[in-house]
Amino acid sequence: MSDNYDHGVTFKPDNIEKVVYDLNQLDLEHSYRYVRVYWVDLANVKRCRIVTLNYFKQMLASNRPGVNIGKVGLGSIYLNLAPGFTVIGEYVYVPDISTLRPLPWTKGHLGVVGTFEEKTPYKRPDGSLSLEVELCPRTVLRKVVEDAKQSCNVEFLVGVESEFILLSSTNPVKAPNDHQWSASDGFLAGTKEETILQEIGDAMLDSGLSLQMIHSEAAPGQYEVVGGPLSPLDAADQVIFTRELIVNIASKHGLRATFSPRPFMESPGSAAHIHISVHSADEPTKPINEMSKAESAFLAGVIGHLPALPAVTLPTPASYKRMTDGIFSGGTFVHYGTENREAPIRLTNATSPKSRNFEMRFIDETANPYLALAAILGAGVIGIKEKKPLEIKDCPGPLCAWQMTEEERRALGITKRMPLDIEEARNNFKGDAGITAVFGTELVEKYLSVNKTLEGALLEGGDEAVHMKRIVELY
Repeated sequence: MSDNYDHGVTFKPDNIEKVVYDLNQLDLEHSYRYVRVYWVDLANVKRCRIVTLNYFKQMLASNRPGVNIGKVGLGSIYLNLAPGFTVIGEYVYVPDISTLRPLPWTKGHLGVVGTFEEKTPYKRPDGSLSLEVELCPRTVLRKVVEDAKQSCNVEFLVGVESEFILLSSTNPVKAPNDHQWSASDGFLAGTKEETILQEIGDAMLDSGLSLQMIHSEAAPGQYEVVGGPLSPLDAADQVIFTRELIVNIASKHGLRATFSPRPFMESPGSAAHIHISVHSADEPTKPINEMSKAESAFLAGVIGHLPALPAVTLPTPASYKRMTDGIFSGGTFVHYGTENREAPIRLTNATSPKSRNFEMRFIDETANPYLALAAILGAGVIGIKEKKPLEIKDCPGPLCAWQMTEEERRALGITKRMPLDIEEARNNFKGDAGITAVFGTELVEKYLSVNKTLEGALLEGGDEAVHMKRIVELY
């Protein structure tokens, strides 16, 4: 019998198709009149400017295409301004025309995302000029991806699971239905939910977004759409459009879609699991029964920085209501496990080198997708550069880490806990020199300031019900 257990669809960086729309062709075929220019701030709030199509075309033909955005736009939460941000100064937000796509849930609108540039170039310490904005999440991710390819000859493919909950009310927080995981009664004919999910799927396909699957999840009113794999930057861009699409189609039918971590404590919460495959040009053929050198070093790098990453991947107090032991959320111990959904990193398709990937389970959808991917990939690239050995052992079961004795965990090298609240996560993040080098000291400082302000805004005044209403309406 062959020992080749490859299965599933094979994806590689060189065979991933990306849908790129031609603006002029779209304009000829349809009556588009407006363009929504999207960005995501450091608190993961989606923001946009709506410009006319005619002005957008004129802007693209200008010397420096872009929309003026106040620097405050990356650091404001509700009406609070995070320390370190002022109302003075502006950026130029430059649309990436390759992200252009029709928005079928709107009337006559196109959508585009981009990156921030300094309105006036600033001088680097060496005297050279730079337009790059150190606080731009998309720029940080791009730098990590480029560094991996240039310095390590490594590329990544990323697939993201977008979990969300449909609500019929936010005060009190209430779902329109209750169903079990992957149960068909989550799609009953004639219901609003069935109509919404059908339109979500159709809109994703019509927008050129990657869609593999839609299914019902375990919490009341909870569903998931699975996309990818794509390049890291394309995957993060897709997350923004997918979330916007889901929220707007739900609103069209009188329901609220929330990506908040755990609205219902009696059931598991919503995550944004990220699947990452590692592709090294120096190892074109991966082994069957073990990880490649690049995969192993990548995993070792992520595990080495894992206590710091939740400051970015689990950025709200509510995130830690989901990230607990015993509810398939990834648990609270720093480790990985083959097909282990109680580990923060699940090694999946371990014996299938063509489809082997790491499922990062320590992330929810209150996280900015660009920053989350930059942090995870950046940690992995550190491991690859250092040829970091994987010192922790696989935890494939039958016991989960939280079910083991301390001695049993120690035998596997499981000696650290994940942060148990957002303050601990911020402290770990601030003290991690490797991640600080990936993000840059200015972004670390500003991000932590925004995150602290966000925590205060979410928990200010009121009881648990008020806090829950606040987060389901923000995310």
